[in-house]
Amino acid sequence: MCIAIPMKVLTCGDAEALCEGRGQRQRLNMLLVGPQPEGTWVTAFLGAARDVITEEQAAEINRALDALDAALQGNATDLDAYFPDLVNREPQLPDHLKEPQS
Repeated sequence: MCIAIPMKVLTCGDAEALCEGRGQRQRLNMLLVGPQPEGTWVTAFLGAARDVITEEQAAEINRALDALDAALQGNATDLDAYFPDLVNREPQLPDHLKEPQS
C-alpha cells in the first residue's frame, strides 16, 4: 500500500524544500508543485511533494492515518472520533459518479 503523508513546508528553494509532518523532517523534491511559501501543506510520497493541500485537508489525512495506526495496534475502539466530518451525515457520491440530471 502506498500512502502520501501531509507535510508542512518549513523552508523552500527552487526545487527542494525542508518539510515536517507526522514527527519527521524530510527534504522533498518540489518540481511537481513548484516552489511553495513557508507554511504551505503538501502531500509527500517517495521523497517528492505531489500535491498542495489545505491545512484542513492535512488534518483530515492525519486523522485517517491515526485511525489506521490505532487499528493496526488493536486500539480502534471508537473510529468515529477519527472521522468527525463523516459522523451523522448521509454518504454523498462524488459528482463524477452521479447520474446526469436531465
